[in-house]
Amino acid sequence: MTTETDGGRRLSPAEQRDWNLRLAAARGESTPVSPTGWVRLTLRALALIALIAVFVPLHYLYRALAYGSPFPMLFLRYAARVCGARVEVIGTHLRRDVFYVANHISWVDILALAGASGTAFVAKAELETSPVVGWLASLNRTVFVKREHRMGVAEQINALKDALVDNWSVTVFPEGTTTDGQSLLPFKTSMLSVLEPPPPGVLVQPVVLDYGPVAEWIGWIGEEGGLNNAKRVLSRKGSFRLRLHYLEPFSPEDFRGRKAIGTEARRRIEEALVEILGRPLRSFAHTVPPVRYEPKIETAD
Repeated sequence: MTTETDGGRRLSPAEQRDWNLRLAAARGESTPVSPTGWVRLTLRALALIALIAVFVPLHYLYRALAYGSPFPMLFLRYAARVCGARVEVIGTHLRRDVFYVANHISWVDILALAGASGTAFVAKAELETSPVVGWLASLNRTVFVKREHRMGVAEQINALKDALVDNWSVTVFPEGTTTDGQSLLPFKTSMLSVLEPPPPGVLVQPVVLDYGPVAEWIGWIGEEGGLNNAKRVLSRKGSFRLRLHYLEPFSPEDFRGRKAIGTEARRRIEEALVEILGRPLRSFAHTVPPVRYEPKIETAD
């Protein structure tokens, strides 16, 4: 049996079993975990608790004595590693006055990106209520966005401006949701309104997150709940490579408004992602009501 998950390659029985579990998770079904999987999950959870016990007090102590703190970045860097990610940075990321625009696959994205650069984030509001992950994200000044709360956009933009001043860098995920690493949704550019007009000296740097062959297992898509996704990721055997491709930055002043800025960032991300995958992107197969996305229905000629 062949499948699109790996370019049409024939899957082994074990791979087919994992793929079936992945499809079931996307339908909202709970993923069964083996006894050894529960051991891995428990050990990783204990390691995360140990990191929290060390870094969070250090963070609050540092904040009591000085402005800013290096400990959220260090904590999130090690948390990504505990979760199985072996992060590799490709390219050079700007260290300040930068607006990162990235594709979005998993909550692990936040751990990896913040661990690599110390960036603040704009993330969907659902993440804020996720156990542990939401709180960890808030440590790094994540701005949680309610996509359906149109009256609150101005307030969210103000929070974004504050985060940019405070952290020197902010990351947005303009797809508005997580995908499977093989697709790229249309960009929603409301949070790019902070770049109308752009703050002096601020650049936009597109970023591509590449999970390689495990992208579709890691991805949080469809009807899957956050707890089940965390269970799947934390119980997974071994580690996985996560490459952060920092592309060439550009000045938002060269483009007329947030839509043009978003179009240029998406063009660069899509071009790089196609090159990384070695094949064209495919249409995302899941409906995403918050961003009004409907999958394209293929019709036979």
